[in-house]
Amino acid sequence: MGFGVVGLLVVVVIGFLIWANTGVMQATDASVASVKANPAVTVTEHDNAVVMSPTGRASGVGLVFIPGAKVAPEAYLYKLSAAVSEEGMTVVITKPILNLAFFDQRPLSSFTDDTQGITTWYVGGHSLGGVRACQYAEQPEIHGLILFGSYCANDLAHTDIRVLSISGSDDGLSTPQKVADAAHLLPADSTFTEIDGANHARFGNYGVQAGDGTATISDARVREIIAAQLAQFLPTG
Repeated sequence: MGFGVVGLLVVVVIGFLIWANTGVMQATDASVASVKANPAVTVTEHDNAVVMSPTGRASGVGLVFIPGAKVAPEAYLYKLSAAVSEEGMTVVITKPILNLAFFDQRPLSSFTDDTQGITTWYVGGHSLGGVRACQYAEQPEIHGLILFGSYCANDLAHTDIRVLSISGSDDGLSTPQKVADAAHLLPADSTFTEIDGANHARFGNYGVQAGDGTATISDARVREIIAAQLAQFLPTG
């Protein structure tokens, strides 16, 4: 390989690393502050994840949740916090390598081994994070899959995994048509919920996203609907 080709590859790699680590969509300060001020929730920062735990009764149910591309993990604290405070679930929001779930090939145990007291594990994710969660869902220790504005690329139709897919009617990225087109890859008894007026960014709290539709439903209302759907879907303990 000539020096010219090597030099070009170096430039490409450096350019990609710069792109992957710039323009990351950060969580809004207000959403993070509201969760950290909630006495029913504890937020703990780890090297590879942000963990939300209930301060009261823990259900023994854990969720490994994978962020969308170039979205900070803290952006999902607010939308998932009700399942922690009200249902006793523990949520592990991963910090994907290079801020892209596609490149994060760490085993699921990287995120579950340090969390104690969990007897039932679920995986989930938003956007491209959900695509990666679908891959983790094939592992035998996983009981269910939770998708926010996302869909699978691998075939889970013949598995017995429980699936909850929550999408938005005004999502300009994971559009209703894309969700419908990929529905055959999920088990026939999967639960599909479309939130009227929700766009792609409403599943987190990180501001406006390029290419997205316009939300016509409040952020608080989306959180309420997500909390209700998770309460119905998660096992009682």
